[in-house]
Formats: sequence, structure tokens, C-alpha cells
Amino acid sequence: MSKKVRFARPSWRRIGFAALLLAVLAGGVAAYFFCPLPYDRAPALASLDGDPVRGEYIATIGNCAACHTVPGGAPYAGGVKFVTDFGTIYSTNITSDDANGIGGWSFAAFHRALKHGIGDGGEHLYPAFPYTSFSRMTDDDIASLYLYFQTVEPVAEGNRENEMSFPFGYRDLLHFWKRMFHSPRPFTNSPALSSEGNEGAYLVEAVAHCAECHTPRGMLGNANRSRMFQGGTYVDATRRGTYRQWAAVDLTPGAHGLPTWTEQDMDQYLATGINRHAVVHGPMNEVIEATRQLKPADRKAISRYFSELKPSPTRWDLSLPSWGVDDGEVVYTVHCGTCHLPEGDGDPTLGVSLQQNPIIQAEDPSSLINVILYGPDLPPPPFSVDRSQMKPFGRRLSDEDIAALATYLRSNFGNNASSVSASQVVRQR
Repeated sequence: MSKKVRFARPSWRRIGFAALLLAVLAGGVAAYFFCPLPYDRAPALASLDGDPVRGEYIATIGNCAACHTVPGGAPYAGGVKFVTDFGTIYSTNITSDDANGIGGWSFAAFHRALKHGIGDGGEHLYPAFPYTSFSRMTDDDIASLYLYFQTVEPVAEGNRENEMSFPFGYRDLLHFWKRMFHSPRPFTNSPALSSEGNEGAYLVEAVAHCAECHTPRGMLGNANRSRMFQGGTYVDATRRGTYRQWAAVDLTPGAHGLPTWTEQDMDQYLATGINRHAVVHGPMNEVIEATRQLKPADRKAISRYFSELKPSPTRWDLSLPSWGVDDGEVVYTVHCGTCHLPEGDGDPTLGVSLQQNPIIQAEDPSSLINVILYGPDLPPPPFSVDRSQMKPFGRRLSDEDIAALATYLRSNFGNNASSVSASQVVRQR
């Protein structure tokens, strides 16, 4: 005879305890997310070593003008357009105008904006304003910035309303975003870096906020800090003025980054926008306009820092179809090989080297496609380069041809990256 299976009766005491535990956990999570964010009280301005001359230097190398000055407009009067996945944001007036700018802001309000992303009226600021990096600045440097901006000529230019997608127009949602992704911690030296490397780290990570573009982001726009400087994507204007996606290169010494760049190469690039590997173009033009004004010691410290970064892990892309490589070789031979040479070595007076090129083998091919479609958008005079000027191929080559060419480049000359499809080219047109 088979035995009857008896099930243990539920213990209401255990069920009650489990329910209580879940309620406590849920309450703790809710309390964490809904309770007010902790804000550090700003020190008294008089107690800090603030210097408006130092502040002007920080504003210059931090490239504040690029984000707060429209082409041909008054300095720092705002209105620059930023296209994001969450809507279009326009930078604000940060001149000393009381009504439209920050002339009426107290130092405490200015400090709170840079450290915590809170505006003078208590509103949350969108992280397109990179307080996630500025929060690491020293109080002395924040004081210096504040004193400098109080001297900027006031401009009575009103601020333009943002055009956000639903529900991102509700700034209160940023409370929860900050709970998850923003920790206003001050910069501290890393034992893994040299003394000079730490000086460069402060300038790169806090003042110049390089990680904001050169670090991958998550679905909610948060920077993936575990992959610092391993390349990111953003939207900016192309040579024709249309807004398209760009890929910021991997800045580490990893195989997909800058493994062949010496400290001298980086120093030269920051100072002039040109070295034996690259010529500045596109959105980086504004960055080099700032970095060329670095003090030599600061530029050297930044170069040392990048040389001491941990290399990004090798990325093996296995999606390369043979048909794309073969077709791309034909396009390359006809249109590119004369200047970049058959083996992609480049020439000092012709095209740049394509060997282990970080733009070519970026995880996202957007910047490579943009250069092929529109040609390199070089800085205005007095910048000059003694090389042949690359022409745009957007009207000469089909989407399929450009995809094949890009795929060929990304699988040759020491490069290793995924294939490019015609649909990706269409997206960039």
C-alpha cells in the first residue's frame, strides 16, 4: 500500500515574520529613496583661498565657454543646444546678470549647484551640466570659479525652455536618479598613481570632466564608473549642422584605446591638436581650444595620468562577415589607399595612420561613419595641418559601400571591431 503524503501545515508565525521582514525592507528602501538628499553646507567664502584669476583658468580649461556660449553669441550667455535620449536641453546664462544669469547667486547656491546639482531656486539640475564631475573639485577651486563669474560681463539674455520627453520634464525625478548615481565625494589621490599622475587625475576627472563623454553610459544616462575612459557615445553636430551620434574614443592604453601613444604624443595633441597619430576634428575641436591653454606642467600631469591608467580589457568582436571585408577592400583601394597607403600606415603629408586607430575600432562606429560621410571638420584658422584634406564621401559612396569600407577598416591594420551595416550608415546621414 502506498503511504499518504502529508504536507506540513504552514506556520503562520513564519509567514508573519517573513511578511514583517519584507515590510521592513520595503520601508527601508522607500525611506532611502524618498528621504531628503544630504547636502554639505558650503564653507564661508571668506574662509577659502578663492582667486578670480585661478577661477578664469579653471573656467578656461574646464571649457565652460563651449557649453554656455552659442557661436557668435555673448560669452557665457547660454543657449547651446544639447540633444539627449531624454529630450533637448539648452544651457543657461551664467554671466553676472542678476535677472537671467548667476549674478544674484550666493556662494552657497553656487557651491550647491556644482556639488549637488541644485539650482538657486532649489530645483534639480539635469546632469547635462556635469556636476557629477564638478562635485569632486576642491572648495578653493569652486570659490575661485565663483569669484571669476562674478566679474563676467552681465548679459540680459533670457534662458530658453528645455524640450524634454515625457516624463523627464519633471525635475523631481532627478531626486531618485541622484540617489542611485550621484555621490558628491571630493577628489582623493590614488595610491596606484604617481604624484604627477594624481595631479593630472584631478584636472581630468574633476575640472575638465573628460569622463562625461569618454565613459559608457547606462539606460538612465548614468556613467558606468567601472569602465572609466573606455569610450562613450553622445549626440553633437556634424559638419553640416545636423545632430548625430558620435563615439568618444577609449583613452586608456588598452588595445582598443591609445596603446601606441607616448606621454609626448598626448602632450603634443593637447597643446596643438596634432601628433603623429591624429589630427583633431569634430566635437573635439572645442576641447583642444581649451587644452591648448593648459599650463605646461598641467598638460604634462594630464599626459602622465593617461599613461598610468589601467588598460581597458581586450574586446573580441566576432561579427565580421567576409563579404563586407572583401567589398570594403575594393572601396579602400580605389578611394583611400593613395593617402592612407595600402597597409594603412599613413603619411606625414597625406592621410593619418589607420593602424590601431581608436576611432576606427571604437565599440560604436558612429564617429568613423561621420568622418567618411562628411569629412573631418577641422578647427578654424589659425589652425593648420600640412596634410591632404580628406573629402566627404557621403555623396560619392552608397550606404552599402560605406558600410563595407568601415567594416574593412575595423578588421584590418591592427584593428579589431564589429562589422558595420548599411542601416547604421543611414542613421548617421
